[in-house]
Amino acid sequence: MPQIKHIAIATNDAEKTAKFYSEVFGLRQVAALESENAKGFMLSDGNVNMAILDFQNDAVAGERGKEWEGIHHIGFEVESLEEIEARLAANGSSEMASVNQALHAGNSGPRHQNVETKYEGPNGEMIDVSQVGWVGTRGFD
Repeated sequence: MPQIKHIAIATNDAEKTAKFYSEVFGLRQVAALESENAKGFMLSDGNVNMAILDFQNDAVAGERGKEWEGIHHIGFEVESLEEIEARLAANGSSEMASVNQALHAGNSGPRHQNVETKYEGPNGEMIDVSQVGWVGTRGFD
């Protein structure tokens, strides 16, 4: 059964947002991000990874752009990426090709932890599906 393992929040102040979730909910920082695509932090409760992302370019941020703030995408760790991709297609969801291309991800990119394939949800939200998962979702030990 697929499990929610990853939530991403887009923000223009990653440090402030990460501090809020760490202080209020006790999430631990498991990684810091510093790339041409995004700056921010990966937080975790030991089961779910929460990415706090300050996007650095509109291509990776998608149609909302890098200035938009809020929940950006929800990630599901799945047992079979091919099975879920078939289900997504059967339900009218399509791969977000331009975002995947900007991330060097998706069906044409390599499979690696923290980004695998982005799809569009029924309300325009991004859905991130991964067979390899995210840092901090398998406990702290």
